Amino acid sequence: MTESRRPPTGCAMFGIYSGMFRRRRSNSMTSLSRINGAPPGTAEPEPEAGASAVSAPAYPAHRKGGVHDDSSLVHRKDVLPLLAPKNSVQHVHPPASKTAVHTTKTVNGGTKTAAAAATAAEYTGMAEELDKMIHDHQRVKGTTQLVRATSGNMMLHRNLGNLNAGVPGASARNSLDRNPKATNERKAPNGYAFSGLGNIVKEAKAPPAELCRALSHRTDPEKLKEMGNEEYREGHYAEAVALYDQAIMVDPTRPAYWSNKAAALAALGRLIEAVGDCREAVRIDPSYSRAHHRLGGLYLRLGEADKAIHHLKQSANDSTGADVSRAQSIKSRVAKCGDARKVRNWVTVLQESQAAVSDGADCAPQVMALQAEALLKLQRHDEADAVLGGAPRFGVDESTKFFGTVAHAYVLMIRAQVDIAAGRFEDAVATAQTACQLDPSNREIANVHRRAKVVASARLRGNDLFKASRFSEACAAYGEGLDRDASNAVLLCNRAACHARLSRYEKAVEDCNGALAVRPAYSKARLRRADCNVKLERWEASLRDYQVLIQELPENEDVKKALSELEAKLKSQRNGGIASRS
Repeated sequence: MTESRRPPTGCAMFGIYSGMFRRRRSNSMTSLSRINGAPPGTAEPEPEAGASAVSAPAYPAHRKGGVHDDSSLVHRKDVLPLLAPKNSVQHVHPPASKTAVHTTKTVNGGTKTAAAAATAAEYTGMAEELDKMIHDHQRVKGTTQLVRATSGNMMLHRNLGNLNAGVPGASARNSLDRNPKATNERKAPNGYAFSGLGNIVKEAKAPPAELCRALSHRTDPEKLKEMGNEEYREGHYAEAVALYDQAIMVDPTRPAYWSNKAAALAALGRLIEAVGDCREAVRIDPSYSRAHHRLGGLYLRLGEADKAIHHLKQSANDSTGADVSRAQSIKSRVAKCGDARKVRNWVTVLQESQAAVSDGADCAPQVMALQAEALLKLQRHDEADAVLGGAPRFGVDESTKFFGTVAHAYVLMIRAQVDIAAGRFEDAVATAQTACQLDPSNREIANVHRRAKVVASARLRGNDLFKASRFSEACAAYGEGLDRDASNAVLLCNRAACHARLSRYEKAVEDCNGALAVRPAYSKARLRRADCNVKLERWEASLRDYQVLIQELPENEDVKKALSELEAKLKSQRNGGIASRS
């Protein structure tokens, strides 16, 4: 249909659209009857006579399945009132998968049934394939973008109906294909293009190559595995996991899919999940050497030396001998840590745990906890916090199942102590409580729990009193917490603030010294000590603190100003001393 310079009259448009509508609806209903198995003569209950309004059906945002009548595409509020007289109304209900199909026509106050409801079998063919492939690709790429039209169809190919989605190379089943130039020229100023039967759809770009590749290989597990390998090599581990999952869904009996997925999970730090997938690969094929080697390596990183040795010995990998030696070394070092801990030889515990990490147990919670505990006992709180901060965190349930209740309770106890030292008192209470629930008979864990509650309560009361300017009482409250944890840097620094407000600068400096002894990078304590030394006219000591602070806080304007003033004062004093001597 070629567009003329003068738009056609309303009568002409009505005749054109009515004829095309009847032909399309007849063909569509015949197709629907064939697909759904519904006999075309089944009657639908008649609506009330004289109905003159059309209620548009509610289209779901995303419909899985469903065969749409092409005539439903002209059901628009801004088109029907111009085309249909009051006594001739078209009722078109787009059918959905596993639902009834209804098409009713009302003419001159009478009602005639064109087709009736029938339970539709789940659709098959291109529509089903497209729906599943698009859903799979969305899951892989993490997007929900679809090219869809007013009828709810997901238009990936133009030959699924009469909509022109603007995809190059496709052909729409409408009369405008006879003159594609005219179709391309008929564009609305808002960026939308006209297509068959007067429908307007937004122009869409051609689907990306990645989508086409994903669609074409959806049902081929080997192709999915190759795509996952490519994503893995490029460092896209989450995408690789999703593709391996798709391959496993198609064929769960191939151990390589499980093993490759385990490698991607390990790269994401999900080591316990990776162990589960590797174990499944070994279960499917007990002679799968590569899976045994990968599983042994995972157990090695998690500190499970005996299990690592068992699986590494079943691997034919060239590096198996060296890996077995590393696993045996880790086992020996962990045992030495346990013996040294019993006699409170924290230097040995620290050395052996660090060596175990160097041997490969870099994600072993128990080894990391031993190292952090030794650092705490050696008054190196910042380092202990850094060790546990860089360790992977696993869920309580999976850790308990994988490492055992007692082992995980110990890890939680050490984490609670590190939280206390860092001033995260509420976290410490919660973590210690979980450890108590896992190992209620452990007295050491119970003591840590009580200490966490006392210290948290003391800090809270001290803060409230400080805000109320009751500095002496606040000082006493912080002292109660220090009675249970004498080297707590946060409580020492807070008490130093109370001493400074009471002009007890010497005591404030002492508390700051204690805080900085266990946490040298505690900038708040260093700043408070520098200020107190200024009040005591200890210019050199104050200058040293400000010089450290300017390195730690280079953008802090207060530190810059204080340092500048202090340097000017010291320069003035030196110049005055030289003048007096001369």
